[in-house]
Amino acid sequence: MNNKNTSILLIYTGGTIGMIENVQTGALENFNFEQLQKHVPELKSLGFPIESVQFEPPIDSSDINPDAWRKIVRIIEENYERFSGFVILHGTDTMAYTASALSFMLEGLRKPVVLTGSQLPIGKVRTDGKENLMTSIEIASAQDENGNPMIPEVCVFFESHLMRGNRTTKINAENFNAFRSYNYPFLAEAGIHIRYSPHYCHRAVVTHLVPHYYLDTNVLILKLFPGIQKYVVDTIFDIPGLKGLILETFGSGNAPHESWLVDAICRASKRGVVVVNVTQCLGGCVDMSKYETGFQLIQSGCVSGYDSTTESALTKLMFLLGHGYSPEEVREKMMHSIVGEITRE
Repeated sequence: MNNKNTSILLIYTGGTIGMIENVQTGALENFNFEQLQKHVPELKSLGFPIESVQFEPPIDSSDINPDAWRKIVRIIEENYERFSGFVILHGTDTMAYTASALSFMLEGLRKPVVLTGSQLPIGKVRTDGKENLMTSIEIASAQDENGNPMIPEVCVFFESHLMRGNRTTKINAENFNAFRSYNYPFLAEAGIHIRYSPHYCHRAVVTHLVPHYYLDTNVLILKLFPGIQKYVVDTIFDIPGLKGLILETFGSGNAPHESWLVDAICRASKRGVVVVNVTQCLGGCVDMSKYETGFQLIQSGCVSGYDSTTESALTKLMFLLGHGYSPEEVREKMMHSIVGEITRE
C-alpha cells in the first residue's frame, strides 16, 4: 500500500457500527471519533491522516431517504480534492439502497467510496465492526503501481468481501455475512492479504466528478405473489403522480397469465408510467422472451431490468426520472448500464 499523499474521510451516517457502549450505564451511545480511536487504536498506526464528519443527529438506516443521499454526495463533493478516499459508516438495513443511489449520483467518480457497517457495535468483544472498518480504510487508501486508486467506484465491504455497491443486497439479519453480490464478481477478497480484482472495476469515462442531486420519488415496488388480486394491482397503478414502478416477478421475469394484469400495465405505460421487470430471485437475469408468461409483459410495455437488484433498479429509476427524461428515454436508459449496474449478454 502506498501511503504517499493518502488521506481518508470517514462519514458516519448512523447505524450499529458507530454505537459504543457506555461502560457506566451500559447504554449504547452514538459515534464519537475520539471514542472510536480508543476502541480501534490501530487507526493511529495506519500512517496517513483520517478525518471524520458525522450526521447530526445520526440516522438509523431505516430512516435513510434521498435527502440523506444528497447530504452524503454534498460532503463528498466538498471534500473530493482533499481526500484520496471515503469510507461511509452506515446501518445495514438500507446500505444497498444508499450504495446504489450514490453510484448514480456520483458521476465521474475516480476515487474509492466504501460503505461498511456491522452487525454488532464496535465496542463489543465479538464485533465485526472493527475488522470491517479497518479493511474498508485500507481498501479506500490502496493504490496501484502508478499511484491510482485500486477501486475507483462506490462499493460495499462486509465480512471479507468487497462488492460493487449497485450489485449488492442484504441477505442476512443475524450473521456476519450480511451482504452478497449474486450477479457480479467480488472486487476484492480480504484474508491474510487483500486480493483485488481490478479488471472487474468500473472506470468512469468522465474525467471529473459531476455530483447529481435530483431524484424523483414517485415510484413504487410491486412484488407479485400467487393469488394477488386485481383490485390491488389496479389501485397501485392508479396512484396519482405515479411515474415509475419496479415489478418483482417470478423466475426469469414471469407473471400470472391474467389479462387484467397485462391491461393494467398497458394502461399505465400509455400514460407514461415506466414499469421495470426485475426477478424476485437473488441471482439470475430477466428474460421475458423465454416463456409466454414473460412475453406478455413485453407486449404490455414493461421493460427488462436484466440482472439488476431491486435496490439498484429503484434508485436508478428515481435518478432518471429526477433528471427530466421522457418516459421513452427512461425506458431506454433502464435497459442499458450507466455505472455497471446491469450485465447484458
